[in-house]
Amino acid sequence: MILYPAIDLKDGQAVRLVHGDMDRSTVFNDDPAAQARSFVEAGCEWLHLVDLNGAFAGTPVNAAPVEAILKACDVPAQLGGGIRDMATIEGWLEKGLARVILGTVAVENPDLVREAAKTFPGQVAVGIDARNGRVATKGWATETDVMVTDLAKSFEDAGVAAIIYTDIMRDGAMGGPNIEATAELARAVSIPVIASGGVSSLDDLIALKQTGVIEGAISGRALYDGAIDLKAALSALAP
Repeated sequence: MILYPAIDLKDGQAVRLVHGDMDRSTVFNDDPAAQARSFVEAGCEWLHLVDLNGAFAGTPVNAAPVEAILKACDVPAQLGGGIRDMATIEGWLEKGLARVILGTVAVENPDLVREAAKTFPGQVAVGIDARNGRVATKGWATETDVMVTDLAKSFEDAGVAAIIYTDIMRDGAMGGPNIEATAELARAVSIPVIASGGVSSLDDLIALKQTGVIEGAISGRALYDGAIDLKAALSALAP
């Protein structure tokens, strides 16, 4: 199982939010590229980046720190937040991103996801953020009536590289991931599922791996707080 250290970007800094609330952010590093390098030096194989301002604005806002991370690090990175048209997708991939994550548009414009996944095979993931089993969009500010599994299944034949499933009520709260819901989703679709939200200990990561169906996990706050030692976690999750 791949562990994706998370760098959430707000106003050019690496932060973490609680329950996706922009007013409840903690700044962990004002140099996101240095933070990324420290994760890479510890041995991570991937980086997970989020443009938080972009998620609310609907267009990239933290482009400068993302580009600095891409220049500073030689591992693949995926990015979500504010990516809502083909020009933005193409632009990011040209700048060296390995994968873009489409969230809000997966609900509002699923044809764009299909077009992007077909045009850029293996480089398009769908981010499904959920509150009580229902999908939330626009930086989690808007709750929809769309059920998580229904949305995921709708992309079964689209060539999507992965689904990143976030339980909003677990995110940043250090209360443990929603293992049951994540595993249930992974069993319902053939697309690889990556767990996000609430990963707070090595035990959480091992429990996710032991489901046998979850391909990856994203962790942010626990790495910054020291609750998870990245080197130890990577060793424990190795095949």
